[in-house]
Amino acid sequence: MAQSSNETLRDSQLKIVDRQVNILLENYRRSKMSDTEFWNTQYDLGLAWVHFPEGLGGLGVSPSFQEQVDGRLREAGAPSNFLGNPIGIGMGAPTVVSYASANLARTLLKPIFNCEEIWCQLFSEPGAGSDVASLRTHATRDGDEWIVNGQKVWTTLAHTSRWGMLIARTDTLAPKHAGMTYFIVDMHTPGIEVRPLRQITGDAEFNEVYFTDVRIPDFHRLGGIGEGWKVALTTLMNERVSLGGTVAGRESGSIGDAMELWRNSPFKLASDRDKICQLWIEAEVSRLTNIRASQLRMAGNPGPEGSIGKLVSAELNKKIYEFCINALGAKGLVYSNYEMKRPETIKIELADGGIDLPKMFLRSRANTIEGGTSEIMRNILGEMVLGLPREPKVDSGKVPSEPTKS
Repeated sequence: MAQSSNETLRDSQLKIVDRQVNILLENYRRSKMSDTEFWNTQYDLGLAWVHFPEGLGGLGVSPSFQEQVDGRLREAGAPSNFLGNPIGIGMGAPTVVSYASANLARTLLKPIFNCEEIWCQLFSEPGAGSDVASLRTHATRDGDEWIVNGQKVWTTLAHTSRWGMLIARTDTLAPKHAGMTYFIVDMHTPGIEVRPLRQITGDAEFNEVYFTDVRIPDFHRLGGIGEGWKVALTTLMNERVSLGGTVAGRESGSIGDAMELWRNSPFKLASDRDKICQLWIEAEVSRLTNIRASQLRMAGNPGPEGSIGKLVSAELNKKIYEFCINALGAKGLVYSNYEMKRPETIKIELADGGIDLPKMFLRSRANTIEGGTSEIMRNILGEMVLGLPREPKVDSGKVPSEPTKS
């Protein structure tokens, strides 16, 4: 039977991807490449985001091939960059390639992928968390620049970031979803102040960011004026995929930590065995669900199905690390280091490279809040995936009035 045109195209794209991966791994095995050199080569070969255009870290092929690329690199023991720049790689890059000019994209994408320039997300505000469209940070046009004033909060890695994704209000009279504009802001710009927010772990991974007469050039605007919500949805959908919808290897991540703890434990209670088996099953179901959901993303940007992975993984992480703390017994009551630190990545490790399970337990408490609460995820799935009636609106859709300053 003759192949269809779609099958022929897929076979052709598969050969291209395999060839590029073979070149990358051959160079990796033959020479002692630093992590940065490896990521630069991966980008130049079009294997950073395979569905991006050629010359921008991609090959212009189906995004489904990215899983194959990542799997082969994982098996070869190649360095992973995601935890070094998760917001830039998982959220910033897809937004940039969708809305930035070709010149701006060329400037920004490679330093994102090789982790030379860290990114942060400047969306949430003290009065605009789950309802981020209620934001009050505003930008006023001044010739070829915009002047920004306001405050953002819960900004991960803002203290180490070079670039931030900012949504600000540019029209106070328009309905709240229609009056926003999206910008890329250089975090070294005068007028930006970053203050640490210390967490239950002792670290200050999060920050609050203040903007005082910050000037942003208009060519750093993504999308049209007043179209910030449309652009922000691209960021948010990719955020949910990067937080919980990525397809990892079997028994990796939090369930891998739990399994390692279980295997090395001298005491294996039957009740703990049953619990770890149930958690392993749930983790595998989550992984397989992400594989299935990824098929729905083949055509381009992720849709609301990305909320499935985020919802499940966030709640599962909390259960897994709770199991770990209980399995540690008295050791789980001891917290190794509550020293105030401002981490440069989101990876939590001990000095010997092992996983700090008590800290992971505390950190996992935030999983069901950050990146969209579990309640918001359920609303999205109910309304946009299952087609259930929308929740009644409790506001007028107008921008909230400015709070009184004391």
